[in-house]
Amino acid sequence: MFTGIVEATGTLAAIERKSASSVIRIHCPALDLSDVALGDSIATNGVCLTVTELGKDYYCADVSAETIARTGFADYQTGQAVNLEKALLPTTRLGGHLVSGHVDGVGRITKKARVGFAIELWVDAPEALARYIAEKGSITVDGISLTVNAVSGAAFKLTLVPHTLNNTTLNDWQVGRSVNLEVDLIARYLERLLSADAPPASGGLTLATLAASGFVK
Repeated sequence: MFTGIVEATGTLAAIERKSASSVIRIHCPALDLSDVALGDSIATNGVCLTVTELGKDYYCADVSAETIARTGFADYQTGQAVNLEKALLPTTRLGGHLVSGHVDGVGRITKKARVGFAIELWVDAPEALARYIAEKGSITVDGISLTVNAVSGAAFKLTLVPHTLNNTTLNDWQVGRSVNLEVDLIARYLERLLSADAPPASGGLTLATLAASGFVK
């Protein structure tokens, strides 16, 4: 589990392609790896990857065919900068929102403009994800927890402040770039709980009981 608050950026130093999957090496001198062990998880551009090899300033991870098919890893090349976040601890300050590192789909940047000291971006998301994207809600984009400031169909607007721009890969983002998207976890689970084919919960959890509890209106 992660928060979407990027700790450092790294570089995709090597890609070893093996049939449908790959092994990657991330060069990350700015990320403190002193408390990382083999088998730990690191969000790499929003994708939860398991550390399989560890050095002083790098780690390696396997990227499955499923991950390649569902994320921007299908187009990644060596030398690309990536956002990095270690798995959260029970004592971690939750500065962003709860992020699983399981990418829901790939979006594309369609507009970029400077507004004062900030940058505004419009991102087109897959149509199937539109229902989970709400104005002033949270979304994870390439591993960064961001606030949705406007929605138009499956497109949404982000406003990026200088601190975020300077501490992530955002300064490299241009129109046409593909980005990994993970929608809000709570929206996903609520939809499943309320769906007609969901198994009945103990106590009979229904839309009526959720409304009575104040979770939905």
